[in-house]
Amino acid sequence: MSGDITPLVFALWVLNVLVDSGGQLAFKAAASTPKSTDGLARWVWMARRPWLWIGLSCYVAEFVLWLAFLSLVPLSQGVLLGSINIVAIMVAGRFIFAERLSRVQVAGILLISIGVAIVGWYG
Repeated sequence: MSGDITPLVFALWVLNVLVDSGGQLAFKAAASTPKSTDGLARWVWMARRPWLWIGLSCYVAEFVLWLAFLSLVPLSQGVLLGSINIVAIMVAGRFIFAERLSRVQVAGILLISIGVAIVGWYG
């Protein structure tokens, strides 16, 4: 990474990606309800599962980490570096929930990754 990315900025970025991805995955797990559950019963069932509360906790932590990260980098660079979350979530969804990735999605993952690497390296 470029000279203006300090170890603190890098750590905040990595933690942000991990916590944001964890929150998304927790929400997906919470939303995976039995097919027979619908309406209010579905929401009650989700609210009783720890995954919903883990997801919300991750989002609170991610909010704090994101503010700290953005306080140290320009917004244009921070938002571009933050887009790697999309890649992390898609890849994790593939392995954790056995979701399929199309060729177009894999191409998108590669393009996003290359863009983040360029922004991270050259600022």
